[in-house]
Amino acid sequence: MVCFDTTMRERIATRLMLERELRQALARGQLEVHYQPKLRLSDRRVVGMEALLRWNHPTLGWISPAAFIPIAEDTGMIVEIGAWVVDQACGELGRLHALMARPELMSVSVNLSMRQLRDDTMIDHVARALLRHHVAASSLCLELTESMLMEDVDTISSQLAALRSFGVKISIDDFGTGYSSLAYLRRLPIDEVKIDQTFVTALDRDGPGASLVGAVVAIANSLGITTVAEGVETDDQAETLAELGCAEAQGFLFARPVPPSELVDTMKRIGSASGPRLRAVSS
Repeated sequence: MVCFDTTMRERIATRLMLERELRQALARGQLEVHYQPKLRLSDRRVVGMEALLRWNHPTLGWISPAAFIPIAEDTGMIVEIGAWVVDQACGELGRLHALMARPELMSVSVNLSMRQLRDDTMIDHVARALLRHHVAASSLCLELTESMLMEDVDTISSQLAALRSFGVKISIDDFGTGYSSLAYLRRLPIDEVKIDQTFVTALDRDGPGASLVGAVVAIANSLGITTVAEGVETDDQAETLAELGCAEAQGFLFARPVPPSELVDTMKRIGSASGPRLRAVSS
């Protein structure tokens, strides 16, 4: 019992410390947005990137998003931080677009929390970021998890309809981990589903993994929804996904998340650059 109490106290103390530090992290310039390229599987060229929040604390070092994002959500700080991430992502995309021959074929995805979706200012933050950085709304994709859909579908439906009304795209992250996925695909204005890494990993093992992924891809394709595989780590996985008809993928096989300073070089390494100018893929 003493050991349990000590452990509990340590966890509470750690959380309180992180909460206190997180309240100052944005103002102190400790938060960063890194980007993971998203590739088209048919030719493995970059067609987008996902914006991922990182916290580089001056004494604690890199703090896992799993440790601080729940705190940001619980305290409501995620609303301010999330708006900042959207602005940073649109700014970075705008800079990339200036280097691209076909900028309309390069997009950025940003994760949203339930707290953000319920906030009345969220849509205004998104619209202002797009206008400030001269980015077309269709180049921004907002991701929400499947569990969020089941939490408050009525609120989400109205917010997504408003975002969709000016061209922003909507994606379901971690698709397949919940229990009502197919119903929501037909009910909500969804442009993209991201197949969860657990299903991608299962492609390497004997079993129904390929059949499950194939079924998701077939249903999504029939509804005009793009499929993106998450956590692709091997060539075999990428090849199997392409054979199953999955359109796009991201994962360590192609690139890890990188800071903005490394983004252009990363894209060149993958093969999406030509000469001194980035070259967007052809349709």
